[in-house]
Parts: sequence; structure tokens; C-alpha cells
Amino acid sequence: MAGLISPKPVSYMQHNLQYNPYQRGVQAFSDSPATAGLPPLAHPTPHQGVFLPGNAHNASLSVNEESKIYALVIELLNPDTRESALLELSKKREQYDDLALVLWHSFGIMPALLQEIVSVYPLLSPPNLTAHVSNRVCNALALLQCVASHPETRQLFLNAHIPLFLYPFLNTTSKTRPFEYLRLTSLGVIGALVKQNDNTTVIHFLLSTEIIPLCLRIMETGTELSKTVAIFIVQKILLDETGLTYICHTYERFYAVGTVLSNMVNQLVETQAVRLLKHVVRCYLRLSDNLRAREALRACLPEPLRDNTFNALLKGDLVTKRCLTTLLNNLNEQ
Repeated sequence: MAGLISPKPVSYMQHNLQYNPYQRGVQAFSDSPATAGLPPLAHPTPHQGVFLPGNAHNASLSVNEESKIYALVIELLNPDTRESALLELSKKREQYDDLALVLWHSFGIMPALLQEIVSVYPLLSPPNLTAHVSNRVCNALALLQCVASHPETRQLFLNAHIPLFLYPFLNTTSKTRPFEYLRLTSLGVIGALVKQNDNTTVIHFLLSTEIIPLCLRIMETGTELSKTVAIFIVQKILLDETGLTYICHTYERFYAVGTVLSNMVNQLVETQAVRLLKHVVRCYLRLSDNLRAREALRACLPEPLRDNTFNALLKGDLVTKRCLTTLLNNLNEQ
């Protein structure tokens, strides 16, 4: 990635630590970093030459169709043809399993995609992003998501610290549709990283770059769809033992997550968004696996989760009802 420097991660969310329900029962939270002693991230792996795979699982594509995809990839190198190539490849990314390998290992392609990303930075503040520009950069993000989700390129994607280039998009606050679309697509790239089962390295990377405050802000102020993807990322971080330990290690971290979850519960009383409620319940349930967090939750779990407010909403969702019951049982245990 010659000439490209990873953006500096944003600082951790700041809070005015006045008295609040979360303050009870959290005196034992430590102030030492929870990720101390973890191994450092690997160094970025340099690009190789053009890679043209011919694996059997792509047999459904004809030779002519594969040739069209390779031609579109080459067109990404030309600024005059890049926009149309981005659009066409973003449409075809589900049809060709090895597109991620072609994108990553072909000379100059990843820098071209990152050039699309950084070219939008001047339009973020003051907010001046048009629908056309947003659509174009989101097509580039869709190709990055393809690379992030492929098992053979995911670690390379992380080693190059490419997710950091998306953080300025997640840090925007404009509620216009172009910005919301940009945030949602950027979240999709991070979501693709954490969706895999073996994601300890991914979680370590995300914690070291402080993704949590960015997700928390979107969970509070975004659209329902953006909130859903953001809380999915937080949930996957919590499900990892390192992530749970990190969030519950200090009062400030636990308070930041707990406050946003509580605000979401209060909003869900009005919106009745069952998809969001499922993730909220699972986040609380996972937090209750930590003894210190469990003690704090006994005092500050939102009342609507205790008093059957969501019974009708969860009527047909036995799994989430079981999660909520387990959560309440955990908190009742002495």
C-alpha cells in the first residue's frame, strides 16, 4: 500500500461519570488494560502478481463470464473506467467465489479501491456528500467486504489494517441518506470480518483500534438497519472471551456499553423492533456471564426486560424468550 497511511483511530468515547445506576456494584472493575500480554498483529503481507484461479467450485461460470470479470478488474486500474467497473463487479461479487482472491492478488487493485475511499474524506466535514459519490464509494466498499469475508484474504485484509480506512465514515453524524448509506456499507465490511466463527484475531484487532465507541454511537443515533449491524458487531465482540473481558475490565467501558443498551431498550418500548431486541437481549445475556458485570446488572437492568413488557413482541420467538429467561435467572442467582 505504498503512499497510503492508516488513519489514526478515534479516541475512546468520553463520559461524564456522574452518579448513575451502573455505578452500583462495579467498584471491582480494574483500570489495567484487558488486552495486555496479547501477541502483536502480524506485519502486512505484500501483494503478489495477478492471480487467476480456476477452482472447481466456480465451474458454474463460463469461460466467457470469467473473462468478463477479469476484464472488469483490470478496468479498476483506469480512472476513466473505474466507476462502471465498480458497479458491475459489486453486482457480480456473489456469483464468483474467488473474486476476493483476484482483487487482493492482482497488482494495483487494492490501492485503487483505497484511493476511492480516501478521495471521499474531504467531503465528510463539513458534510458535502452527494448520492452519486456515496453510491460510488459504497460499490468500492462492497468489494472490500468481499475481501474481508473470504477465508483466504481475511487475515491479509486485517494485517494491512484496511478497516481503519473505514473509521472516518463510521465517525460521521450527518443523518442524510448518502451518509447513512455510507455508514451502513462500512459497517457491513466490519460485520463480514466478525461473522466468521474463528475470529479471535479479528476481535483483538478491533479492540486495539477502538471500534466499540463508533458502534455505540450508531446504536444510539442510526437508522434501525444501521443499529442492527452495529449491535451485531458488539455482540460478536462480547461472545469472544477476550472481548467480554475487555468490556467488563473497567467501569468506564462497562458503563459505556450498558448505557447505550439501556437507552436502546427504552427506545424499543416505542419502536417494537424485534430484530434489534434479539441482539439487545443476547448482549445483556453475554454480559451476565461476567461475575462483576452480573453484579452491576442486578441493579441496573432496564425494567422493561424484567416486567414482561416485550412478551407480546417475543411471542413467536422461543429462542430470544429463552435467552431473556436465562438472563433473569443469572441475575437472580446469589
